[in-house]
Amino acid sequence: MFNSLKPKPCWLHKCLSTSGPSSKPHHYDLLLISSLKSAATHCSISHGRITHCLVIKSGFASNPFILNTLINMYAKCGFLQDAERLFSSSPNLDPVSYNIMISGYVKSGRFHEARSLFDQMPKKGCVSYTTMVMGFASKGYWREAIWIFKEMRYGGILPNEVTLASLISACSGFGGISICRMLHGLAVKVILDEFVIVSTNLLHMYCVCGSLKDGRDLFNQMLEKNVVSWNVMLNGYAKAGDVELARELFEKIPMKEKDVVSWGTMVDAYVQVDWLSEALTMFCAMLREGVEASDVMIVDLVSACARLSATLEGFQLHGRIVKAGFECYDFVQATIIHFYAACGRVDLAYLQFEVGVKDHLPSRNAVIAGYIRNGMIEQARRVFDEMAERDVSSWSSMIAGYAQSEQPNIALELFHEMIACGMQPNQITLASVFSAIASLGMLNEGRWALEYVQNNCIPLNDNLSAAIIDMYAKCGSINAALEVFCQIREKASTVSPWNAMICGLAMHGDANLSLEIYSYLERRHHIKQNSITFIGVLTACCHAGLVELGEKYFKRMKNVYNIDPGIKHYGCMVDLLGRAGRLEEAEKMIMSMPMKADVVIWGTLLAACRTHGNVDIGERAAENLAKLEPCHGGGKVLLSNLYADAGRWEDVFSVRRAMQNQRVKKSPGYSGVLLVKAGIVDLIKRRTDDMTLAIGDDVGVGICGWEGRQAVMASDFAMGQFRFLKRLLLVHGHWNYRHLGYVILYNFYRNAVFVLM
Repeated sequence: MFNSLKPKPCWLHKCLSTSGPSSKPHHYDLLLISSLKSAATHCSISHGRITHCLVIKSGFASNPFILNTLINMYAKCGFLQDAERLFSSSPNLDPVSYNIMISGYVKSGRFHEARSLFDQMPKKGCVSYTTMVMGFASKGYWREAIWIFKEMRYGGILPNEVTLASLISACSGFGGISICRMLHGLAVKVILDEFVIVSTNLLHMYCVCGSLKDGRDLFNQMLEKNVVSWNVMLNGYAKAGDVELARELFEKIPMKEKDVVSWGTMVDAYVQVDWLSEALTMFCAMLREGVEASDVMIVDLVSACARLSATLEGFQLHGRIVKAGFECYDFVQATIIHFYAACGRVDLAYLQFEVGVKDHLPSRNAVIAGYIRNGMIEQARRVFDEMAERDVSSWSSMIAGYAQSEQPNIALELFHEMIACGMQPNQITLASVFSAIASLGMLNEGRWALEYVQNNCIPLNDNLSAAIIDMYAKCGSINAALEVFCQIREKASTVSPWNAMICGLAMHGDANLSLEIYSYLERRHHIKQNSITFIGVLTACCHAGLVELGEKYFKRMKNVYNIDPGIKHYGCMVDLLGRAGRLEEAEKMIMSMPMKADVVIWGTLLAACRTHGNVDIGERAAENLAKLEPCHGGGKVLLSNLYADAGRWEDVFSVRRAMQNQRVKKSPGYSGVLLVKAGIVDLIKRRTDDMTLAIGDDVGVGICGWEGRQAVMASDFAMGQFRFLKRLLLVHGHWNYRHLGYVILYNFYRNAVFVLM
């Protein structure tokens, strides 16, 4: 009677203070028990201790039931020492006493004491084993829970529905479909499969294992379904991205069974596949049914609006947030800032930051990320410098911002400053660091960064692995890139590392190996290819001259993988057809493109026309190129050379005069070569000319005009800009620069960048 009423401690103590063992002996013990249970429920240790005093005063301290209730009260209130003292001093311990103490140990994370006490139990029953299995499973100790269940079975003790449900929950953490089916068979064998708690946990395990068909079969066979069962099956479809089946199941849920979780699952299912219109329609239908939205649901919708730049819908959701009073939540404020920044409304993002809690770290990080997203790196740095406290996200955003804004040197400086401050970088930080290193081509810095990753035991996820592979490829060490790829290939769950390796090999001209790796990727059906994959594949085909194979992959993009070709894919195909001399087909492809051709594509076609001597198509390509970029010197030089090859000298002079009148110049390109010190020293001994060079202060600013050539060189001591001119005084007196200049002039072609390793 008293348990069903669940009286509060204040009411009980008023009742107990006006009654005693002499006045109402027939129910006073029940009042004490109810008071202790209420204190345990409300974690009210003060009321529990007062009741304990009344227990001692009334002479009920030796009552086994009251004693167990006392132990339970202290354990649930977190006072395990008091519970242990009562447990140790009791002469009449029963299995309930042991179960209460074991449960208290498990809930407080003291698993060693729980196991030790469990092993000391003179007689273990189903409840004892269930307490252990349920406790270990709830804390994530799945293997220990399974081991205890095995002991239970070996002891000949049949599990109950709670035991089996806890075991199934434990196995959901790591078990595969075979374990799931085995547990399903066990549930049928011990006639527990009809309990809704068991069948629902089995259903959840099938969904976690990805076996939705088995899960749906079990769901259809369930004699009893509750709201949890419906939501578990619905969530399984939603997580798998099967929105149509999720919607079909949602329509079958009885209206009285639909709760905020059911509606939220459907909204989230639409959000995950970026069906924003359907998600908002479902959200409005939920509100019409009188179901209030949660803060998490609205945040998911706002995040979807940010991804799709749905400004109007985001405005409306912001109004709903204000109306519901969610704007005061810090994580909601950060999401709103992110939304406005993603939609290009940095002014509103900063205004939201100003009216909110300014010392909230995620909000400041959202402002920094918003500035960086919109190319406002200086404003982002100003907010970053004003931060009294920074976390790894703050540093990562700034480092990524500098790397993406073509300021890799500052990105690396900030990374070293981050380490000096004692902040541990994460995988996102390091991916940006390797990207910056790749931009600079600093192989030694890349090796140091990888050594840092290994020494600090930072696990390689797919994005970080791809960044390392890309760094090695762009720094010229393709073998090291292959070594890293081979180490992580079997663990990769996304296409990023494969893309980095395929594109890296294609960039190095190893088309055969690049296409061989792609063939391995095609056999891994669980890895979804993307547009970058086919850029690497088409580039490899282009370098190898595999026109038919390139056309095959270009068609498979859309027909097999449902990937719409972008302008870079069309550029690869134009280059491929142009190299093969199929210029008419290349021009036809350009004219049929769904987007407007850019300078690169017309320049590629013009270069192919010069190679194959096709003046007619070359003139049309040059005309379109001039429309897009009138001062494009490279295009005019190509057209001039095309006319020269055809013997049309008047047209050559006409193009050259036009270039002079428009003051158009073409800067010569350059490539990079690594010099080894031992070889340089040997070459220096053989150089006797009195050639000198001038050294400037800038680094890597490009190639000089017609009067000279420049190259960028890195020695042990400095980075310098070099322009080679005869009989100039040496500006910098260090012998390294003089001798390296001799080596470059003596051994290599002009227009090359040389880096000392």
